[in-house]
Amino acid sequence: MTKEELIKRIDDLEWEDFEVKEAKSELPKNIWETVGAFANTSGGWIVLGVKQIGKKFEMIGVDNVEKLEQDFLGTLRSQKFNVRLSASSFRYDIDGHKILAFYVPSSALKPIYYGNPSNTFIRMGSGDQRATEMEVMQMYHDQSFGIRSELSIPDTDMGMLNMDTLHSYRAYLNVDGALPQCKDMNDEEFCKKLNILDAKGLLTYAGLLMFGKSPYVTAYVPTFCMDYIEIPGPTVEAAYTRYTYRIPEQENLWESYLIIYRRLRTLIDTPFKLDSDRGVNVEDKRQWDILREALANMCMHTDHFSPVRSCIHAFTDKIEFVNAGSLPMPAEQMVRTFYSSLRNPTIAKLFRFANISENVGFGMGKLFSWKQLTGNEVTCKSDRNVVRVTFFLKNNIDKIETVHPTEGLELDVKILQKRLGEKLGVKYSVIAFLNEKLGEKLGIIEEECQKVQRKLGIKLGIKLGIKLGINQMSILLLVHFYPRITRNELSQLLEFSFTSVDVNLNKLKDLYLLERVGARKNGYWQINLESEHDGENKNKSEI
Repeated sequence: MTKEELIKRIDDLEWEDFEVKEAKSELPKNIWETVGAFANTSGGWIVLGVKQIGKKFEMIGVDNVEKLEQDFLGTLRSQKFNVRLSASSFRYDIDGHKILAFYVPSSALKPIYYGNPSNTFIRMGSGDQRATEMEVMQMYHDQSFGIRSELSIPDTDMGMLNMDTLHSYRAYLNVDGALPQCKDMNDEEFCKKLNILDAKGLLTYAGLLMFGKSPYVTAYVPTFCMDYIEIPGPTVEAAYTRYTYRIPEQENLWESYLIIYRRLRTLIDTPFKLDSDRGVNVEDKRQWDILREALANMCMHTDHFSPVRSCIHAFTDKIEFVNAGSLPMPAEQMVRTFYSSLRNPTIAKLFRFANISENVGFGMGKLFSWKQLTGNEVTCKSDRNVVRVTFFLKNNIDKIETVHPTEGLELDVKILQKRLGEKLGVKYSVIAFLNEKLGEKLGIIEEECQKVQRKLGIKLGIKLGIKLGINQMSILLLVHFYPRITRNELSQLLEFSFTSVDVNLNKLKDLYLLERVGARKNGYWQINLESEHDGENKNKSEI
């Protein structure tokens, strides 16, 4: 960690793996709790010579760097811990103050404790908490695979990643304004920053699972599976056929999440509720938020190295999430407990950075709010191999039965596509392309387009219709769903010449709404959601 990175980390909001302590002349007594907590979870930094005053931090330095360093490292190597630990030490000089930092890695042998087993601590948010007896037992059970996804894979490199998937994830971050500090990084810098690649450029298992190409994912993690099946009955036995829909096999975890995300969205109602501030009815998406949390939990916390297949079963009266691996404690206890020791820390952070899941813990409280919201039961059962979370709902058979298309139905779909195009201010051909060729549901198209329009509306400070025409809005929507779209494809879809395509692209660039990332051949388009002032000083990209 460089001096500049240290200063940034002190002001960072991500404190799960970062702890500051004064330690002017002596090591604080509670430092060993933090060492054990980091070793028992995902590792972290301990920085000495920084004083916390409320929410602010002051550099005060330490008096004797050599003594503190020797005392710290010597204790880790002594018999005071049940396992000999190692840490990397770093010295900094900031504004004349000597700062001492240690990086404590996650231990492969858990639990780690100081003195006796009752001093076993785990990292929870930005603090250290004493582990319960059940949590300690779970560490013994999980130590063989609990850190597996964080390990680097020998003889791998960035070429084994599906770059379209990676760029899809980066575009998702940019639309939501997440991780702005990573926006201008190249792909290699971005991957190393988020532990998709290690410092030597080797893939981690988490990075491969999240964004890898299918042949490499199945070669290194042959048990990888994220399945989704729609069954037209309350049970498999009661269904008139085994299933009416099953997702095609996806290359990686992010691709699986996206397709299941869109499919689940069609199975639940989003009733309207009154927005008292504006006096209008808006969609109530709380049911969907709960299922999205369940899906994110499945991706983040499943044991991807287990022979058990993780799968979602959409029955007519319930949606069942079958997750490989066990819970660290009973589900009812987790609802009342702040618990954030993760099975797959990097995968969890990648979903949380995208604002897809709860920022801390397992989000169990949110899952169990299903009953209060819908009046229907939610259950969670776990054994040593499987966690089964079930959301009961009203009979959903009409939504998941296979309907054989007819000429009249096809006509109705075209009418709906045209109406949606008029509503969103984009061309019908664009809606039809997204709906039919890319497989996007009309509801998802509408939701995502409105999301982009709201973001751009804030940037422009006016209604988009005043400044953007139907062609520009159509281009923005296409870029949002299909960042690698070519000029030729734009010309065909929008039904005008290459010259007209360039005119419209240049207008969007002049408004700092669109930019080209990368080279002409292998690059992609990106919607720019920065404020208008931020864009004024940027050089125009070459189209």
